[in-house]
Amino acid sequence: MSRILRQGDAASMAALRVLGADALAPYALDHRVAPGADDETVVRETLAAYPPGADASEVSTWSYRGLVEASHSYLPGGAGHWPPPPPAGADWVTADPWPKLAHRASQLAALALPGLAPGLAEDLAHRTDDLARGFVRAVRRRDWLQAAGVGRWLARMPDVPTTLGLDPGLAFVRQMSGGDARVALHVVAAHRFHGRGW
Repeated sequence: MSRILRQGDAASMAALRVLGADALAPYALDHRVAPGADDETVVRETLAAYPPGADASEVSTWSYRGLVEASHSYLPGGAGHWPPPPPAGADWVTADPWPKLAHRASQLAALALPGLAPGLAEDLAHRTDDLARGFVRAVRRRDWLQAAGVGRWLARMPDVPTTLGLDPGLAFVRQMSGGDARVALHVVAAHRFHGRGW
């Protein structure tokens, strides 16, 4: 990662902050890969440079929390080596109507990596049907990015309705997205980590 994102470079750190936990997805895929010290440095610099402020949105706080959790899970050094995950509210998971829930879930699709945000994943699993509705709605509206993000969460869920057609649905979303790299990232992650999609 540090071969692409330079240490101390503001644009690199901002890019890593936007990618969030997905920046560490290769380490989640293969724990045999040993990250170099430079990778750890880039992540530490990013976490120090862009913590969520007091007025940060819940999505921003959760995204930051996801990067912290990914650092704890996938990089060496132990919990003392990384900042503690900030508290992040999850009332929206039960309170939001399904269209808004699907929108927020899609914005937090990077947290659908294995082992991350287990409490959030469990809460979202209680609203699997609503997420499925959001996936279908996003496809019908040709909102490929939202469809891919929601589909990635659904790939992690244990009880997705077979009538949804998630596997061909994810393949369709990727094909129709016109090569959007963010869509491809979500669809590939759903397949590589959860075996969904083609």
